[in-house]
Amino acid sequence: MKILITGASSGLGAELARQYATSENELILLARREEKLFKLRSELFESAKSVEIVVADVTAFDTLQEKIKKIASIDMVILNAGVSLGPKRGISTIESFKNLYDVNLLANHAILEILLPRLVKQGSGKIVFISSLASLFTMPGSEVYSSSKRALNAYADGIRHQYTKDGLKVITILPGFIESEMTAKNDFTMPFMVDLESGVSRIKKAIDSGKEVYAFPSRFYLIIRFLGLLPNTILQRIFRFM
Repeated sequence: MKILITGASSGLGAELARQYATSENELILLARREEKLFKLRSELFESAKSVEIVVADVTAFDTLQEKIKKIASIDMVILNAGVSLGPKRGISTIESFKNLYDVNLLANHAILEILLPRLVKQGSGKIVFISSLASLFTMPGSEVYSSSKRALNAYADGIRHQYTKDGLKVITILPGFIESEMTAKNDFTMPFMVDLESGVSRIKKAIDSGKEVYAFPSRFYLIIRFLGLLPNTILQRIFRFM
């Protein structure tokens, strides 16, 4: 299977590459940090059937699309590249807001604009969106990140409904807190934290089994769904207490 993974230089992307590095899989690893990509390729060279690296900033859409066009074929794309602003009080700058949306949402469309026609033509393929439990409930200070991931969910739903008839499998993963570079900058308690290896193992299992939507940890997911049902007056009291 030929697999493209974005945001592959660290965190979830790098660990997904490690867990998919078998003699049956050809990996294409895309990220902007060239040195980390080369190091990962050296690590996986013997275990994977092949490892190709693509150095690209996903926010440079024209260049990104040109590099995606050079990829001959694909069986699965894991759209993992993502950023957060970390805990933040007050209004975000328009520059940081735009950059986050460029990475978390628009880059995915830039890639699929090239790949989707190919997948439809071959009549098969998996498209995996790495979203977040934060897309289901917005905590104070996380409105930019949460809204970008909520928009990603809606986008994934639309792609799923439109292309299922063409033989494509569209999967949305909604993880909670997983140990990574992204969570390392958080200075607050992160409930139900999952270590990187086991968290990605759960993601891989969901992808391989073809789950359309997979949210975990389940206890955290249920708490978030419960909070979403509470009246705003009660939520405000909880936030003030926190």
